Amino acid sequence: MSPTPSTCGEVPSVAALQLLNDEVAACRRCDRLVAWREQTAADKRAAFAGEDYWGRGVPGFGDPGAAIVLVGLAPAAHGANRTGRMFTGDRSGDFLYAALHRCGLANQPTSERVGDGLELRDAYITAAVRCAPPANKPTPVERDACRPFLQRELALLVNARVAIALGAFAYGVLCTLGGVRPRPRFGHGAVADVPAASGAGTSRALGGIAHIVCSFHPSQQNTFTGRLTADMADAALREARRLADLPPV
Repeated sequence: MSPTPSTCGEVPSVAALQLLNDEVAACRRCDRLVAWREQTAADKRAAFAGEDYWGRGVPGFGDPGAAIVLVGLAPAAHGANRTGRMFTGDRSGDFLYAALHRCGLANQPTSERVGDGLELRDAYITAAVRCAPPANKPTPVERDACRPFLQRELALLVNARVAIALGAFAYGVLCTLGGVRPRPRFGHGAVADVPAASGAGTSRALGGIAHIVCSFHPSQQNTFTGRLTADMADAALREARRLADLPPV
């Protein structure tokens, strides 16, 4: 999918983003994650037995000119690890993209596979860890090995002003990268301000991102139990739009 970039702000480096995405897909740095993602792709879930799994690192997806960057934990074993696109092909993605559509950040409410016509506007989706981890729990070493990908990605998303942390894991990674100290307690709807980088004028350690909006992760555990509702997700996205100076919807 070739996203339609936003018309405002600086011109993003689409070629540089593509090179980074290619590097993510080719990465074999973490032996445990490589073994798990490839074994999952070989074994498959019965419902997807006839499909070819992606089974590699999953690159970011969305509008290169995005003002809002959503950061999740890691690809799901039979979701993004299967389809090759963030939050695509599982229940978490069903919930998230429906919310993005309601809030004017996606052209359709569904995300089933690459090439399904989905486009994001003013939004970009990525993750703190790029390979599906066993039990959905990356180790600290795996988290730190992947962190430079996110740091480089945020630097290339030159119009990004707000990050949405989808869960406490992503929030911790963003706060570490952004030098947020003291770190406000994670909670749905909480907002952390990213300090300007020392001696760098108005620049920040998270590229141009000045705020981190917290959201509970759209996992089935959260959405099926009502811990995260559609109204709560919409409220976080609308607050991100406000902080990014995007018009209300």
